[in-house]
Amino acid sequence: MKKVTEDKLCREKIRNMDYLKLLGAGAVTLAAVTTTTFYYLTSRPQPIPLLCDLNDQTQEKDHHVDGERYLLSFIEFVCGEGMGNSQSIDLIVDPANQSEITDKNERSRMSKLCKNGKYLCEYEDGEVKTLYDAFKRGARVSNNGEAYGWKPSPSEPFQWISYNDVLVRAANVGAGLIAKGLKPENTTNVGIYSQNRVEYGITEQACYMYSMVLVPLYDTLGPEACTHIINQAEIKTVVCDKNVKVKAILNRIKETPDLESIILVEEPSEEMKELVQKHNIDLTSFAELEALGEKNPQEPKPAKPDDLCVLCYTSGTTGLPKGAMLTHRGTMATVVAAGAVLKPGGIDISPEDTLISYLPLAHSYERLLECYCVLNGARIGFFQGDVKLLLDDIKELQPTLFPSVPRLLNRIYDKVMSQINSGSGIKKKLFNMALASKENELKKSIIRNDSLWDKIVFKKIQASLGGKVKLITTGSAPLSPKVLHFLRCCAGCPVVEGYGQTECHAVCSVTLVGDPDTGNVGPPLPCCEIKLADVEEMNYYAKDNKGEVCIKGPNVFLGYYRDQAKTEEALDKDGWLHTGDIGQWLENGTLKIIDRKKNIFKLAQGEYIAPEKIENVYVRSPLVAQVFIHGESLKSSLVGVVVPDPEVLPGWAKTNLHVTQTMEELCANPDVKKQIMTDLTNIGKTGGLHSFEQVKDIFLYPEQFSVENGLLTPTFKAKRHELKLKFKSEIDEMYKNLV
Repeated sequence: MKKVTEDKLCREKIRNMDYLKLLGAGAVTLAAVTTTTFYYLTSRPQPIPLLCDLNDQTQEKDHHVDGERYLLSFIEFVCGEGMGNSQSIDLIVDPANQSEITDKNERSRMSKLCKNGKYLCEYEDGEVKTLYDAFKRGARVSNNGEAYGWKPSPSEPFQWISYNDVLVRAANVGAGLIAKGLKPENTTNVGIYSQNRVEYGITEQACYMYSMVLVPLYDTLGPEACTHIINQAEIKTVVCDKNVKVKAILNRIKETPDLESIILVEEPSEEMKELVQKHNIDLTSFAELEALGEKNPQEPKPAKPDDLCVLCYTSGTTGLPKGAMLTHRGTMATVVAAGAVLKPGGIDISPEDTLISYLPLAHSYERLLECYCVLNGARIGFFQGDVKLLLDDIKELQPTLFPSVPRLLNRIYDKVMSQINSGSGIKKKLFNMALASKENELKKSIIRNDSLWDKIVFKKIQASLGGKVKLITTGSAPLSPKVLHFLRCCAGCPVVEGYGQTECHAVCSVTLVGDPDTGNVGPPLPCCEIKLADVEEMNYYAKDNKGEVCIKGPNVFLGYYRDQAKTEEALDKDGWLHTGDIGQWLENGTLKIIDRKKNIFKLAQGEYIAPEKIENVYVRSPLVAQVFIHGESLKSSLVGVVVPDPEVLPGWAKTNLHVTQTMEELCANPDVKKQIMTDLTNIGKTGGLHSFEQVKDIFLYPEQFSVENGLLTPTFKAKRHELKLKFKSEIDEMYKNLV
């Protein structure tokens, strides 16, 4: 009996020990699960904050829903910390809606960031109202940090100049200009004929410091247009970066009697010294101008908010350029509004950020971006001036802000896809899996660059942009939805598309950070309102949410310099800027550009044709890089000039036609023409083109339309008149064969 009891106790002891072991193991397992769960919950990718419900970005004013009240400081909201005692305001914002109808009759819409129908466009404390104020603020918040950077030579690293040094040199340049006879007034126009560089920025700040107006000239305008600008703006002094540009001006000096002096950045050549002496023009080096100003200092006479800052001459597609009168107030309104839209999505610009400056400073797009940067004390690094070295500049500079245009982004897309399609099946499958994964994250508003796919698939693409980019912007022309979607998946950062024109200080709407949709240009910026006006001849009506895009607000320009007739064509009596673009309000409240009012024509049967609409459909073909559609009122059909994609066509021809030929040979190959014609017809059908909108014949041309060959404007729009003249014989031949 005793033995049985001992055995029982022994068994219970052993069993209890097993329970303890199990309990210990369970505790360890539970701890592991808890730790793993905690790590997952704290480290899993999180969606970025959204400005509003992306499915409902606008609403009618009288359908207003009482929203959450946000106490916002303009300065802190737009620019971050560093302004001290900034005034704050209450904004009534419904997070589920982002814009509202402000006038039922006009059917205009504006951002929901606007309070009581008022524009969000100024700092409440009144401290920053001009571009001069903005630069001084940049100096303060950056603690006199680095402002402008440049590479003295390809083998040397970037060198930097501080904010305060820029201001000192700008004061000397301004004083030097005054010493040479220019008046510190807002009627004094100073020409600048230069690529992006430090001296460009210094000259710009000098003008703002002494109330002068900057007037950019650029190569692609052509000599006749440059002469027109110098004469119309009564420019007495032009700042040039290179001897070759001085020579270009002097070649037409007899046609510019007001021009008195030229400031040259690089060392004047002996030829230039002889030429200016011959033409009785004063030639001064930039260094000499600074020294002159240092010896003859002047008290700053800063521009006022409503003063002109720039006469920005737009190239246009025909005729002489027009000088858009842009103001300090208009520029700052656009900058403040853009910042208010970007910051909620985590795009907070600070002195830690760097912009790569390579887009022409003669255009309002680049100027606006640089103003946004200096306002927040960020750095601006200028490329070397050679596009072939741009990737080297980017690699060294490692920008966080990368502005671009469709032309460059399309090339990035074509290059990547060409490499993927020519690679192994496994490589292609892996790439598609990575795209699908990132696409799913984008749908959840998750934007990141640290996923497994980023590390093994997209790392090289991101490295080609410097590896630190946190924002890519695109504008100046429409970007294909497939390219935009591709970039959002691969770049690992927000990619936003803006819409606007020089006449509204570069931008009036922008897609929201975190919105995965493509094919739209976002809601209005809070510095303006947008309405759609009826275009009866094209059957577009505002009641159907379609019509000409019209803009009103402080970001709208004052008019064209000394051209009242053109001004009245652009601005109506109520202050609405008529853009000439046809837009459509989508169900989510964003704006989509669907057509162009100008350039429309009738065919013989009376059908209206908008060629740009058709071209935007046809370029979806992977074999096509560019298209020019042509029609005539005495003809019943359309013809086109097609530039095949040089990255895609050779590979396609080798695989499908078993031929290896040059682009010239491929364009003359009837089998290639037949395939592209079939492709265009099919894409036209799926793109919703009517039969009369489809081309009936095409001519293949091996060289891309470009600014350099005179077939594109500096903003990469087709010069339709020049294209028509260049291909007149081919167009005539196509119509002859169609009879």
